[in-house]
Amino acid sequence: MVPSLADEECEACTSEDEPLTEAEYAGYLTEIDDDVWEVVNDHHLEGVYPFENFRDALEFTYEIGELAEKEWHHPDIHLQWGEVRVEMWTHKIDGLHKTDFVMAARMDRIHEAYAPD
Repeated sequence: MVPSLADEECEACTSEDEPLTEAEYAGYLTEIDDDVWEVVNDHHLEGVYPFENFRDALEFTYEIGELAEKEWHHPDIHLQWGEVRVEMWTHKIDGLHKTDFVMAARMDRIHEAYAPD
């Protein structure tokens, strides 16, 4: 069985690493929910998760906050009734790194428990 992106390690980058190019991140895009995520300006990921109520959106926000603390990779999170919007990039390199896609895949996995019918 091939491991999914969500099962991979979040690897810290160094300031010498370069942001991923479109050709480099294209494969990772196929492993995250394309109904949720998009790459904006080849710089960051932006995702919008739908929810049936505020409580579920709040609980999801808490869970991805705990994930961010565990991995020390912190997205911008915007909570409102019916949705959570997430923006993510690797600040150290001011662009996308594989870890951003690993985190997105893990958030997708968390959202499965909350996804509206």
